[in-house]
Amino acid sequence: MTTHTPHPVPGAVLKELRTLDDAGRPPVPRTDDEGGAPLRCCLRHSEQGERIALLSYAPLRRWAAETGVDPGAYDEQGPVFVHAEKCTGPAPGAGLPFTRAHRTLRRYSADGRILGGRLVETPDGFEPALTEAFADPEVALVHVRAVEYGCFLYEVRRER
Repeated sequence: MTTHTPHPVPGAVLKELRTLDDAGRPPVPRTDDEGGAPLRCCLRHSEQGERIALLSYAPLRRWAAETGVDPGAYDEQGPVFVHAEKCTGPAPGAGLPFTRAHRTLRRYSADGRILGGRLVETPDGFEPALTEAFADPEVALVHVRAVEYGCFLYEVRRER
């Protein structure tokens, strides 16, 4: 059972990114000939033939602006795949996505500073690692990232 909620790139942010990404570039949509790209809009892998775009996204910068903090040097932007057009978002109750590979869970404080990270090597290790992260009262959110490239996949926020 999933006790932590994965958050995709928010719909309003996706609308902006599909015009100009966080690096100030317009997207270049393409047809995915192979499938398998990790889509951050609906938190699933793309299917062959879908229209997708690779965009630059600054997740901590966006969260910091929303919460009124300055992420300082931890502000970074990187590539994310999204549907080229609006999609339905994640399937309700789908659980934690992208758990079939090694992932890094990067913990952040309420003032946008990194508090540490953890490598998760098995699909059944995600829930315990997130529970451990949020056991620290200083942790406000966790970014789940791909190990091989360090790319942002999604965030999990402290439940209120």
